[in-house]
Amino acid sequence: MKFKSRIILLSLVAASVLSATSFAASEEKLDHDNSILSVFVQPAISFISFEERKYFQEAIDTIYYGFKEYAVNSAESLNVAKQDFQKVNFCFPITAGIQWQFMEDHFLSAGISFIYDNESVVLTDRKSNTHSYEYTLQGIPLFLEYRFALPKNFITLSTGGLFSVAVRWYWALPGTEIYTTWGKLDAETPPWGAGFGVSVGYLFASWRSFKLYGDIGFNSISVKSNKKFSDIVPNGPEEKASWNLGGIQLQIRGSFGLWNNPVVNKDDDDDDDDGERKKPKVKIIDDTKKDSVKNAADSLGVATDTAKVIAPDSAKTAPDSTEKSAPAEPAQKKEPTKLPAEEIKTKGD
Repeated sequence: MKFKSRIILLSLVAASVLSATSFAASEEKLDHDNSILSVFVQPAISFISFEERKYFQEAIDTIYYGFKEYAVNSAESLNVAKQDFQKVNFCFPITAGIQWQFMEDHFLSAGISFIYDNESVVLTDRKSNTHSYEYTLQGIPLFLEYRFALPKNFITLSTGGLFSVAVRWYWALPGTEIYTTWGKLDAETPPWGAGFGVSVGYLFASWRSFKLYGDIGFNSISVKSNKKFSDIVPNGPEEKASWNLGGIQLQIRGSFGLWNNPVVNKDDDDDDDDGERKKPKVKIIDDTKKDSVKNAADSLGVATDTAKVIAPDSAKTAPDSTEKSAPAEPAQKKEPTKLPAEEIKTKGD
């Protein structure tokens, strides 16, 4: 039942991520997170590096073999059964915090997480009576985080989005403990901290002031106690207990901007820049019209300056202006034709 409930919870997380992605995905390229001050919630899947689980499995094996020894016949021996603890501790931490972008693509965050992993098994004795045994890892880490976005010309996807790298430092708060069927172990809370974390994230969806990051990373939250594992598990080690609540972690961070930078429309900027650099329009003269004007002027006997550019509008009146400006030549008087004296005399006869 416990395994099925975890599968159901995992399916719900995956479904919520897919639905949020389809809802929040933007067609525009996500170059920056424009929030100055934002709050975030971060569900995650964590595989805890808890190597001390072997102490609890050894205790269960010891109890099981004890039940077997007390069986007086084969029928009672067949009644004895056990479950084993899972060999991997994974849980679903939840984190909440506040984020401040003190300069573009550089963020400082403070947050608090809650880690809870309960492992339980059931044993059956020779008389078919059931016995339940469990241990629970609980952690309340406080952290400070520095996140910086990688420049888009360094590493981005062609469809949009922005990669970022985050580093964290953890402190263990009271309530970080292990409690079991046999006892309880409180962790110390030193002021210098309990561990570190690093992750790579990707801003893959945005909708107005809402942003979705996907992160994968590793953290180490190492704690210890003044008590011994023998206080909480039979036949446990006698030295002071220490354990780790960190491990590989996959997380989805949804942040909501409370205070955002204004979104600049790049198209408007381009238009303004074009307006500032606007040059006067140049009127292009058609060479064919220029040649026709030149030929008309030549036919009227007007010398044209080929280096001078004539506008099309003035070209229409060029022939009229040249006719008016050209001086009129004086009319020449025709002299009578003088005939030779002999022709005149002959014609007279």
